[in-house]
Amino acid sequence: MTTPLYRDDAYRNTCEATVTALTARGGIVLDQTIFYPTGGGQPGDQGSFVLPDGTALPIATTVTDRESGQLVHVPANTDVMPEVGAPVTCHLDTDLRRAHMRTHTALHLLCSIVPFPVTGGQVGADKGRLDFDIPDTQIDKDDLTARLNQLIADDRAVTTSWITDEELTANPDLVRTMSVKPPTGQGRVRMVRIADCDYQPCGGTHVASTAEIGTATITKIEKKGAQNRRIRIEIG
Repeated sequence: MTTPLYRDDAYRNTCEATVTALTARGGIVLDQTIFYPTGGGQPGDQGSFVLPDGTALPIATTVTDRESGQLVHVPANTDVMPEVGAPVTCHLDTDLRRAHMRTHTALHLLCSIVPFPVTGGQVGADKGRLDFDIPDTQIDKDDLTARLNQLIADDRAVTTSWITDEELTANPDLVRTMSVKPPTGQGRVRMVRIADCDYQPCGGTHVASTAEIGTATITKIEKKGAQNRRIRIEIG
């Protein structure tokens, strides 16, 4: 299986890798990668591979194959493809990655100040949303925005660690999302902690400090059912 280098260093933007397989649909599998695959509401990374002859191959997205579980890089075109065993140099679209990191971390902060179960979410470049299972009660956009930006300005550290599957099972309240369950079965689960604020399972990429987010604005609160409320944010 591909070694996911982004889990240990979300800021790394290049790496050397070897092609281990080509999929029937034209995807590329590597022995290691800095590209995050679509999952948990966060889009897959984009960028490019430099092939042995110097050709640049644009990567349109990155996904996880449902059947094999392999991480697959999807090229923008298949006119020029590397051979299995060939070395490639991976280059990440760092602007897009950083935008996803800022938004994803801001959504964790939003989750920390809205004390209701999360029913869905989406990370975008400089905008995102979370859906909450909230009773029919008023939520003030300006108040949420002010509280969110205070947490950002606090410059809280964002760190990752691991717990065992058994520890997660023994502490079900750590899981805030009702729609996406953290992956188990491999013996351990990745946790993301925002100092004195939020602690939950997450496989996505995040900034190292909340101050890197900049500013955030709650732009809209929508009613999406009897109790479902969609809260949208934009990152400044």
